[in-house]
Amino acid sequence: MLEEFEGHSEGRMRIKCRAIVKGNGEGEALVTKQPINFLTMIDLKSGIVKDDKHELYKKNIANKVLVFPNAIGSSVGAYSIYALKTGHVAPEAIVCSKADITTASGCAIANIPLVDNPESDVFAIKSGSTVKVDAANGVIQS
Repeated sequence: MLEEFEGHSEGRMRIKCRAIVKGNGEGEALVTKQPINFLTMIDLKSGIVKDDKHELYKKNIANKVLVFPNAIGSSVGAYSIYALKTGHVAPEAIVCSKADITTASGCAIANIPLVDNPESDVFAIKSGSTVKVDAANGVIQS
């Protein structure tokens, strides 16, 4: 359910979702409707998207709230997410339309909050806006 915060005319949102990896994350949103292959598309040392065909090309996922539909590619992508975390260039939280086993496994081993199955369109969240993910209670606020 998408709820407008009372008393806010600037269109702030509260979206209920399913919590997969519990925790809290807050940061600048980085939003794409394109899937991500963590093994081949992300530079694991910097967190920068290195695939020149992806709409996030040259953007850095480090310390962001990453919003995307799902991961694609090898299950080794889960270890890539863990490598991003140990290298201090991981997202603060991840929001998926429908989380896949690679993203769920990677977030679990890296302890990155993960939510999915939003009750409304998460792609209404704009890149650059501040987003809070409460993966303990299944809520996204923007």
